[in-house]
Amino acid sequence: MNLEGLTVGFAVTGSFCTLETAIKQIAQLKAAGANVIPIMSEIVEKTDTRFGTAEHFKSAMQELSGNTIISTIKDAEPIGPKKLLDALVIAPCTGNTISKLANGINDTCVTMAAKAHLRNLKPLIVAVSTNDALGASARNIGQLLLAKNIFFVPYGQDDPIKKPNSMIADFNLVVPATIAAVEGKQLQPIIIKST
Repeated sequence: MNLEGLTVGFAVTGSFCTLETAIKQIAQLKAAGANVIPIMSEIVEKTDTRFGTAEHFKSAMQELSGNTIISTIKDAEPIGPKKLLDALVIAPCTGNTISKLANGINDTCVTMAAKAHLRNLKPLIVAVSTNDALGASARNIGQLLLAKNIFFVPYGQDDPIKKPNSMIADFNLVVPATIAAVEGKQLQPIIIKST
């Protein structure tokens, strides 16, 4: 199966060091046949860092997707009632966003998009990127692993010696994980060797 004829939301949150790698997957989703709707958290939309400017990431996401970015709660809310998406990917998904998803908090554009999308019983694909995946975020990741319609891009420790609690998704697996999720399956193995 590919993603031909499907509309996939692609949301980014503030793991700034992984944004460049993550957003390249928009092109891969398009190559698999998807129409990609970009969604950008308010923090990413407004914050320049040593990894790039907000304008750079905004321009790249719009250019790669060919669509306008959703970046407000107001604009994300119709995703649910209008059934705009067949799948929603959050890549990168920070520990902060994971905790909000696990606890039903929707106070950002991305968490509103997720809540609105999940009400339609469609797949949400999470690409973990957090320094505390094996620490404070572990319980929240565990809650999401048990949740209906939430799937993970396989992930592993990115630096087990210097950052032993840190884990990051293999962004090259976004497309296969999305295809599997659309089929109602979790791409396996979920936990992979260090990325």
